[in-house]
Amino acid sequence: MLLSILLFLGNLNFAEIAIIIFAIVLLFGAKKIPELMRGFGKGIREFKDATREVQKNIEDSVPEEKK
Repeated sequence: MLLSILLFLGNLNFAEIAIIIFAIVLLFGAKKIPELMRGFGKGIREFKDATREVQKNIEDSVPEEKK
């Protein structure tokens, strides 16, 4: 998981990532970060579910071609 996060960040070096992490801990506090990440994950999950539902509705509304 950490590797995928690091790949997502792209060309940031270690010092830049450390500064970002330090700023997040400073702003929110160490105890609040797990709650924030949980909420972030829940939001992503709900977004994915909504996009799947919209895609299914679109596929169901398009009539199938006759063969």
